[in-house]
Amino acid sequence: MSKKATKRATRSGADERAVANGCYYDEGAAAHVVSFFEEHLRLTKGRWAGKPFILMDWAREDVLEPMFGWMREDGSRRFRLAYIEVPKKNSKSTMCAGIALYLLAGDAEPSAEVYCCAADRNQAGIVYRHASAMAKASPLLKPYIVPRDSIKNLAIPSSDSFLRVLSADSYTAEGIDAHGVVFDELHTQKNRALWDCLRYSGAARRQPLIVAITTAGWDRESICYKQHTRAMQVLEGSIQDDSFFAYVRSADKGDDWTSPKVWKKANPALGDIISIDDMTRECEEARESLSNENAFRRYRLCQWTEQEHRWLSMDKWNACGEPFDIEALKGRKCYGGLDLSTTTDLSALVLLFPPDIGEPDYKLLSWFWAPRDRAELRARTDRAPYLEWGQAGLLTLTDGEVTDYDVIRRDINAIADTYGIEELAVDRLFQGAQLCTQLTADGLNLAAHGMGFLSMAAPTVAFERLVLAGMLRHGGNPILRWMASNVTVETDAAGNIKPSKAKSQERIDGITAAVMAVGLADLVIEKPSVYEERGVLTI
Repeated sequence: MSKKATKRATRSGADERAVANGCYYDEGAAAHVVSFFEEHLRLTKGRWAGKPFILMDWAREDVLEPMFGWMREDGSRRFRLAYIEVPKKNSKSTMCAGIALYLLAGDAEPSAEVYCCAADRNQAGIVYRHASAMAKASPLLKPYIVPRDSIKNLAIPSSDSFLRVLSADSYTAEGIDAHGVVFDELHTQKNRALWDCLRYSGAARRQPLIVAITTAGWDRESICYKQHTRAMQVLEGSIQDDSFFAYVRSADKGDDWTSPKVWKKANPALGDIISIDDMTRECEEARESLSNENAFRRYRLCQWTEQEHRWLSMDKWNACGEPFDIEALKGRKCYGGLDLSTTTDLSALVLLFPPDIGEPDYKLLSWFWAPRDRAELRARTDRAPYLEWGQAGLLTLTDGEVTDYDVIRRDINAIADTYGIEELAVDRLFQGAQLCTQLTADGLNLAAHGMGFLSMAAPTVAFERLVLAGMLRHGGNPILRWMASNVTVETDAAGNIKPSKAKSQERIDGITAAVMAVGLADLVIEKPSVYEERGVLTI
């Protein structure tokens, strides 16, 4: 085997620095893993079933050859952890299965322990089923491997080796001595317990390898995002880690997500495994529904989003953030929504001002309250910047552990003296009936507002269309923006939608209050056409 760093193998400054640290590229080792795939494995599904596992260029040249071809000075494999981030339907799971089989049977490791891991047993079983089917179809592996599919275990008795499933919902840390670990869809791991269990489980092995393969996620506190961040730092050269292999295929932040060129940039299998017609259809669905746009960006373009199923496009939301003259709104007719969520977290008042003569858009003003002790706790544990918002005058912090409704009552009355509140919507089932009674006695016109689909569906759609059409000015309030990025909607059997506090990642009280205010204004906003959204003038 040749021990050299060829021009093709040395692709980055990180590789060049690795050479300086004693690493080298072994073309024989790279060829060995490729031949294992292409000569000894067979595909088992779809129109390619029964055919040799011929690797696509990206999988061979950008992933497998460098991942297995680079060596350390002592002759062991350079990489100990590999992070591969590729959109869905690019044959990630099939490649994972092949890698797992290579670590089991092709890596010359005595008593190899290889684990297929995922957030739950069903997900982990996807890679296992691919691996089991390929092992049974392989002329090389079939005589040696004993499959026990009922317990998801492949064994090679002659070398005392096995491949088995391990999931976050069923693992135990005892007795694990992993030579290889394949994490499928790392972004679905709800916590880092399984990752931490396995991260150093191969410490006694000569060249253990953990391969995490995933699409983009949304939770920036997750173990997946931490690995994504490190991968990007390695790729950008901001850190040097000779043991970390990184491969990320995604659309960049400023890319036009509707462009086929961007689709190809993110999807190496586009046009081969992935149908361009299917991508076009899914893109059009994403253009028509902001709820689908988030999923398209994550699953098809590998872009990390701020929410699992975000309702509102933050690009559209930010475009509505230009400041406006608040003084000019004094005395103006408006409608309000008051969301008094609980006594221990945020409460929100939002006023909606319809356009005056000659104005093209609606305007929002927002106020928020929270108990100070709770805000200090959340600033420490949840990294929610409540204290910073309080210092900036964006959030009123009341003394103690629970919200002081007397302060809210005082502030609302002062606000009502400044602006012409026609009606103020409140949750008709809200437990703080005393505050509502007091506000009514103070002269405010309160309207009981239902929170179910019957009352919320129409104003939710109207609110969404205001944002889409660029007709809602919110002044860039950072708390309201945070809430807009948190909102997930739920859908009933008839296709109606409404904001869901239960499904949303974080607080959405201000958006809920704004939707209630829209409900009082009884708006009918026509949905913008696809051409208008694209900026194409129609006559």
